[in-house]
Amino acid sequence: MAVFTPVSDSDAHALLSRYSLGELVSLRGITAGIENTNYFLTTTQGEYVLTIFEVLTFEQLPFYIELMHHLAEQGIPVPEPQTDCDGRRIGELHGKPCAIVTRLNGGYEPDPSARHCTLAGETLARTHLAGQSFGIRQPNLRGLAWWQATIPQVLPFLNSQQAELIQAVLREQTEFAQTSTYQQLPSGPAHCDLFRDNVLFDGTFEDPRMGGFIDFYFAGCDTWLFDVAVSVNDWCINRHDGSFNTEKLNAWLSAYAAVRPFTDAETAAWPFMLQAAALRFWVSRLYDFFLPRPAQTLKPHDPTHFERVLMARRANAPALAG
Repeated sequence: MAVFTPVSDSDAHALLSRYSLGELVSLRGITAGIENTNYFLTTTQGEYVLTIFEVLTFEQLPFYIELMHHLAEQGIPVPEPQTDCDGRRIGELHGKPCAIVTRLNGGYEPDPSARHCTLAGETLARTHLAGQSFGIRQPNLRGLAWWQATIPQVLPFLNSQQAELIQAVLREQTEFAQTSTYQQLPSGPAHCDLFRDNVLFDGTFEDPRMGGFIDFYFAGCDTWLFDVAVSVNDWCINRHDGSFNTEKLNAWLSAYAAVRPFTDAETAAWPFMLQAAALRFWVSRLYDFFLPRPAQTLKPHDPTHFERVLMARRANAPALAG
């Protein structure tokens, strides 16, 4: 979402000529984030988001674009990819793949209440169930194999205690992935990055309405429990130390379980999944911080945040309520 690739008005005019979305009114870059280039694109027919993919390839993109299209058709509030005049939903700009999707109403809530957590948990469960009928399969590209390949690259930047911690958790996660408990976990298409800034709310703080889930470009087929763990590790914590806010956590998990009840295997796996979710983002933030790509606007996140979250999960993993 940082602006890696500049897009001019003339570029946007040329791209829009391939669609039936009206004429360009305005184009504004979105500076938050670190993975793709995003612009708010306003036309005479509506509000859209233009994304240029800096890492994902033309071969990888159908999973993400078609998943959003599938979920939108199932009534899940997600950005709907637009189809061009040739029937394609993946375009090309400056030699890179791109897509235009609808812009959802609302904004993200930086300090969500238990009510926000309830709406997010319920919608994620509905998203998981709707994704069961999606036909394309692609693994989570930031899953275990990526951790195994990336941790050796960031080790030189860590002190001895950090290196010991990250390697110990990786060993445990590698071993757990081979267990029968892990193999029994329900799985399917998962968002894998459902932080609070990837969920939009309409309405008021006291009476929020779900606007929708955005930024599916880290999605992949994974255990649904991992998706839940990623979410609550951001939505339901005390940010100063990574510990859980019990009220928010219970609201989130109860709302999810009311739509899709957790299994016995998921209950047993919960402590491992909470650590896996923290490890994944500690690793990616370490990589982005110490080995960044060039960009016009790049704001890497603080990697020590998820180090604290991981340590909190190892010290205390609450039971899977719901």
